[in-house]
Amino acid sequence: MQDSQSVDDTLRQAILDSVEAGFDDQIAFTSDLIRFPSLRGQEKPAQEFMQAELAKRGYAVETFAIDVSKIHNHPGFSPVTVSYADALNVVATHTPREVAGKSLILNGHMDVVPEGPHDLWEVSPPYEPKCEGDWLYGRGGGDMKAGIAANLFALDALKRLGYQPAAKVHFQSVVEEECTGNGALACLVEGYTADAAIIPEPEDEMLVRANVGVLWFEVLVAGHPVHVREAGTGANAIEASYRVIESLKRMTETWNAQKANYPYFEDLDHPINFNVGKIEGGDWASTVAAWCKLHCRIAIYPGDDPKDRAREIEEHLARDLGEDSFLGNRPPEITWNGFFARGYVLEENGDAEKALAEAHRYATGSDLQSFVTPGYLDARVFVIYADMPCLVYGPITENIHGFDERVSLSSIKRVTGAIALFIADWCGLERIGDANL
Repeated sequence: MQDSQSVDDTLRQAILDSVEAGFDDQIAFTSDLIRFPSLRGQEKPAQEFMQAELAKRGYAVETFAIDVSKIHNHPGFSPVTVSYADALNVVATHTPREVAGKSLILNGHMDVVPEGPHDLWEVSPPYEPKCEGDWLYGRGGGDMKAGIAANLFALDALKRLGYQPAAKVHFQSVVEEECTGNGALACLVEGYTADAAIIPEPEDEMLVRANVGVLWFEVLVAGHPVHVREAGTGANAIEASYRVIESLKRMTETWNAQKANYPYFEDLDHPINFNVGKIEGGDWASTVAAWCKLHCRIAIYPGDDPKDRAREIEEHLARDLGEDSFLGNRPPEITWNGFFARGYVLEENGDAEKALAEAHRYATGSDLQSFVTPGYLDARVFVIYADMPCLVYGPITENIHGFDERVSLSSIKRVTGAIALFIADWCGLERIGDANL
């Protein structure tokens, strides 16, 4: 029997038609994923659901908790203080009868960010998916459960036609993307590699050319507590933390002024963003605050070593606050407790990019555009540490990490079609005996 199948226009259209035929099921599946509140440390039920769905499709499935002892000496590791006992990665592997194409990793993250006050979600509660017009609403729908489903249903579309990839494919559903990147890194350390990877993050049907690295850190400011009637004799840690924030903002502007030194970033208005995402402190309304903790995030440029930029932050605060009447004598303490990640640049015009450009053109009728993002992506694990082209390309979304997060239904369909076409071209196709899902 002839296993290898050339991909002509007739087959390409059949693939897109197959995506269309399975699209209602795909959106139902995506909605099921949204219903899992897969916040950090709570991803296990969603991952077990994914494991069952992959096993049902006949893939060889492995699940494993992230083992810090295996990755903590890797240069891509981000420090953590939380337990990984339930931080499960799911990897399903397809192996063809005979390899005729190039191998592929289809990667996506299951973890989502906190949803905020539910009464500020106007269209629907965050974990109750709702379709309205061209939009599917729900926390994590855009970032990035629609992408995970697109990866899976692209494979389903091929199977519906009686085909499977003629190369090894690893389907990865990982955790920790929103906070460390250790989930994708753990997969790499376990030995999962390929000739290319796709991550369908919410990138508005464009290809990410480059992205920043990210550092997470906590700043602990210690005050001098007294009764509020004697407030002038104490030192309020919460008020002192404002000066720490302003100091870090000044440093951020210095870093942004360096953008001309970094290709692809020189034309961005503000590539380096600093954020205080959480603040907590004090013990009593009538006591001058004895402590305050800032939870911070800042970006770094590709090519920058996280260790060097971390040291720069520490030295900047020591120098800039050295003359502060209180903080000069009691400097804030910094703890590195999350992202400690490099940025990356995807080399232009590689074979994988060319294949995606052709698939995108056929699925959307438009040329593939690339852009630079000031956000974190797990692609850095593949590009930097595995010398693997990683194509970050996914659907149109709005309000990710915000209220009423939503993803475009028509865009999901186009992206799923493009991924299916890419798989057919990159991996090649071989016939399978049973065309039924």
